[in-house]
Amino acid sequence: MFGLFFLILFTPGVSEFLCTSSDLEMSYTFCDSTAHAFVFNMTPCSTMNKPVWNATLTWIPRSDITFLKIVFNVWYEGAKALHWKETLCSGADDEYSVCASLKGETITAEFDIKGARITFPKGNYNIILQGFSDDSENNMIICLNFTMIVKQDAF
Repeated sequence: MFGLFFLILFTPGVSEFLCTSSDLEMSYTFCDSTAHAFVFNMTPCSTMNKPVWNATLTWIPRSDITFLKIVFNVWYEGAKALHWKETLCSGADDEYSVCASLKGETITAEFDIKGARITFPKGNYNIILQGFSDDSENNMIICLNFTMIVKQDAF
């Protein structure tokens, strides 16, 4: 049941298959037309047993990261299921390692994604993750579009 998500995002507009298991399939593309240097690993490739996914992110930003707002939208079977915004970097007393990174500097971070908080019903999910370098959400520095297909109910 343990799989490995591994993606290297360099080419805009090209959909890449990430992961498959008996209960989950995932793929991604960029939302924008700009190429990115981005690597993401996540294990396990499963939604069963309400997992905590272990993730590793490597990214080379195209601009300095003094401010970073993340906008996360999830659609389930075409209906908006979640909208979440969080300012990760504000320029003062930031707790995340990505904050204060310089353009062209390699950022590496490890973190957990707490799937245990969520039961994913069987179906199709579209997940858009956007990163902005301003609070007004006008200057997008990265955008990822994930497709997640949950093949069976966890209960």
